[in-house]
Amino acid sequence: MMHRETPPFWWQERSIAARLLAPAAYIYGRVAGRNLAKGTRADVGVPVLCVGNFTVGGGGKTPTAMALGKAAKEAGFTPGFVSRGYGRAGRTAVLVDPAHHSAAEVGDEPLLLATVAPTAVAADRKRAAAMLRAERGVDFIIMDDGFQSAHLQIDYALIAVDARRGLGNGAVIPAGPLRAPLLDQIRAADALLVIGPGEAADPLIRRTARANKPVFEAAITAPGGERFRGLRVLAFAGIADPGKFYDSLAGLGAEIAETRDFPDHHVFSKSDMDELSAAAWRSGLQLVTTRKDAVRLSTGGEATKLFMKECEVLDVVLGFLPPSLGARIVRDTQRAFRRRRYG
Repeated sequence: MMHRETPPFWWQERSIAARLLAPAAYIYGRVAGRNLAKGTRADVGVPVLCVGNFTVGGGGKTPTAMALGKAAKEAGFTPGFVSRGYGRAGRTAVLVDPAHHSAAEVGDEPLLLATVAPTAVAADRKRAAAMLRAERGVDFIIMDDGFQSAHLQIDYALIAVDARRGLGNGAVIPAGPLRAPLLDQIRAADALLVIGPGEAADPLIRRTARANKPVFEAAITAPGGERFRGLRVLAFAGIADPGKFYDSLAGLGAEIAETRDFPDHHVFSKSDMDELSAAAWRSGLQLVTTRKDAVRLSTGGEATKLFMKECEVLDVVLGFLPPSLGARIVRDTQRAFRRRRYG
């Protein structure tokens, strides 16, 4: 069950809406938990490292997957990314070509992943993995999302959580953002990665530690971000948590005069762009957006490409703490694969 925009009450204390939806959440949770524990998963013949979230609505999966792709390369592997390609038009398996594909054809996150390593999108992740192995010689699969689905045999499941956002109200879909009951998900995970500063994830950290699962840390940085210092901006974003983007800009010293929020994976219309451009011009502001939004805009038509010339883009990267952590996770994935295949 996917959502383009999560309900605000999911990220607040338990509300009347959450209580009313509790019976539906119970049923959804039972099915999701059973699928997580007993789903039949395909063995694709190479190690599979899954980067997932416990919740709907973002949490740092894509920058984490990109950092792990780089770590796998440094370890001597030929990694490849498997993604569902959320928001794209088709369902068939496609090898992503950033030079020719648009976000509408393959999804915005796969276009970012493909800048690091070969990337295949498909509703059937087994077909995507097979394509990567056959056509790109991939020997290490990184699955962006898919932790709760029963598609591929996972050797290592790393769950990313935003320390600032946590798990919201802690309820299961549709009463809250959890994709399955929390305890079921913790049992199936291999480790938790807490990204950034904040206290919202503290209860989850304690529960994960009690389950004897390791808790790792990472930080998001913005290379070249000093250019935003003192800049008066109109910041806009179509991501799961625009507030995180605005906080990052403010932390770099930008003066955020205005903001515009759009749903996650939003396809910007000409009227959206005209309104943003006019608002920035009226107030003498610099337009700034995220790289994920820029990917969608840059692969659009001529109007979007012209609009992008007016925009600055905030690029971010994930750094593991300590930096050697990425290599450790890659090694642990390979060891788990060998145990699974050869005992």
